[in-house]
Amino acid sequence: MAAAPISFLSDFGRADEFVGVVHGVIARIVPGARVIDVGHDFARGDVRGAALALLRSIQYLPEGVVLAVVDPGVGTTRRPIAVRTPWGHFVGPDNGLLAPAVAMVGGADRIVAIDNAELRIPSAGATFDGRDVFAPAAAVLSSGEAAIDDLGTPIGDGSFVPLMVPLAEPVGDGVLGEVLWVDHFGNVSTNVAPDDLVTLGLGPGDDVAVAVGATEHRLVWAAAYGDVDPGRLLVHVDSSGQMAVAARGDRADERLALSPHVAVTFRRPRGGNRLTVQGVKPDV
Repeated sequence: MAAAPISFLSDFGRADEFVGVVHGVIARIVPGARVIDVGHDFARGDVRGAALALLRSIQYLPEGVVLAVVDPGVGTTRRPIAVRTPWGHFVGPDNGLLAPAVAMVGGADRIVAIDNAELRIPSAGATFDGRDVFAPAAAVLSSGEAAIDDLGTPIGDGSFVPLMVPLAEPVGDGVLGEVLWVDHFGNVSTNVAPDDLVTLGLGPGDDVAVAVGATEHRLVWAAAYGDVDPGRLLVHVDSSGQMAVAARGDRADERLALSPHVAVTFRRPRGGNRLTVQGVKPDV
């Protein structure tokens, strides 16, 4: 039987050998394993950012094993875990990283603490569980050489650490949200859904007031970056179905001083909300 694919996500970056070493450990245990690099340049220790990236990705990944390592608590009492779901297995630290994606694919039906010393790589240090603990566990689950119960002690209550993601909420004449992540291009995704703006009487093609701190910006709700003039800011529905702020050919995060966890409010603009999509009115 062919090994199941392993989808690998971490905050290891590419400047050091860490990603390659994890690949190497997997290849030594399961030479035929296919490893998909979901991403390794998440901010160091940013559990929420990486968890949301995994959540956005999971429906597009082949069923098999997720190996996720963003682990600022490595070497502490936080548990290394393996989780079985209808989709497949998840391996990583019990710090909230796995929770949203596990819920997306139907929840966990088995969780174990990875504490079987025979399936770990002996090491004098305790700071590289991605290599010593998680990679071997992912590899043997991928190959079928071990079942989840072979990895360690079942977690009796079947619980693991959740990830708390804030919900957008109505405030005055608008909806208060938060920046969830900023991508490589400077596009800013929020926890505000399109339906939240629809309840304000807004829709595609309308002007939307976007407040960051005490400063309010007037942007158009466009379908695509090309619907506005170069350099113009816009709001749009991003690939994960949330409202995002972007700038055609520029970085919206820098233009509006937006970063993860920053509060942002969407509302109907004063004096009307309709403008032509090509940006007749100023966007700041």
